[in-house]
Amino acid sequence: MPNYPFSYPIEVRYADLDPQGHVNNARYMTYFEQARVHYLIHLGLFSQDQSFLEIGIIVAEASITYKAPMYFGTQAKVGVRVTRLGNKSLTMEYELSDAGGKPYATGSTVLVTFDYKTHQTIPVPQSWRDAFSANQG
Repeated sequence: MPNYPFSYPIEVRYADLDPQGHVNNARYMTYFEQARVHYLIHLGLFSQDQSFLEIGIIVAEASITYKAPMYFGTQAKVGVRVTRLGNKSLTMEYELSDAGGKPYATGSTVLVTFDYKTHQTIPVPQSWRDAFSANQG
């Protein structure tokens, strides 16, 4: 995934399947979420022992484009990148594909930076801007 500075492995579990035998469409967003959280951990912007209330982001918009069905046992990965940094929001894009590069889905989320204590939007922290810039060039 040369266009994505970070990728996270995904294994399709039996519980991810719908009655038709392929991955339920709602699971794709869960896969994107897993990759997003691990990308933040990778950048040092979040740690596993931190409260989710301290992440400081809320998903404001999400979209998925389905390319091909996925089945039980598929070994895949989700590539993650930041494509836009606004004043109080950012956009992340995702690509879910197999090891050979076959795409299953692409998607994006608009994330609003948020202070859960004051229930207010906040500017994207400079430390986040620096981390994304350093990781993505």
